[in-house]
Amino acid sequence: MRVLGVDPGLTRCGVGVVDSLPGRRAELVAVGVLQSPHTDSVDLRLLRIADRLDAWFDEHVPDVVAVERVFAQHNVGTVMGTAQVAGLAMVAAARRGVPVALHTPSEVKAAVTGTGRAGKEQVQRMVTSILGLAAPPRPADAADALAIAICHLWRPTGALQGGERHQLTPAQRAWAAAEQSARGGRG
Repeated sequence: MRVLGVDPGLTRCGVGVVDSLPGRRAELVAVGVLQSPHTDSVDLRLLRIADRLDAWFDEHVPDVVAVERVFAQHNVGTVMGTAQVAGLAMVAAARRGVPVALHTPSEVKAAVTGTGRAGKEQVQRMVTSILGLAAPPRPADAADALAIAICHLWRPTGALQGGERHQLTPAQRAWAAAEQSARGGRG
């Protein structure tokens, strides 16, 4: 399975593509940060990010898109931009018929570090270790996007949006069957 992870943000949007490997392992395909200048109007910033997200979809052809679930913050401006960019990623996926999964920050941290309260540095270290990278992905938005993708790889049937409309892909079904088999058939 190939997962495009998105850490939404209006100034910096982390994107990371990860492929699943046998034995609950993952492989880095690509990682980056999509940026928009704060001096531009919000509509132009969103257009810039949307165009770059489309390019990532077209280049990497993910089986599923995993997006960090937006949570309430004290800064309403920040949460608005984050939600708008998350929406762009979901629309880009829907246009291509690609299922979308949403994962909370604590789910992502717990999946890659074992604790939902891990700091950014710990997430970066674990992403580096899991993917066998020589150096941590920087900035943190890039590492977070990879962590979101890894979280989804390790939870392939969880958090899919769209209900009946989005059936599992053949790769997702195969992954889920392999995971169930590895657990000895325990659902």
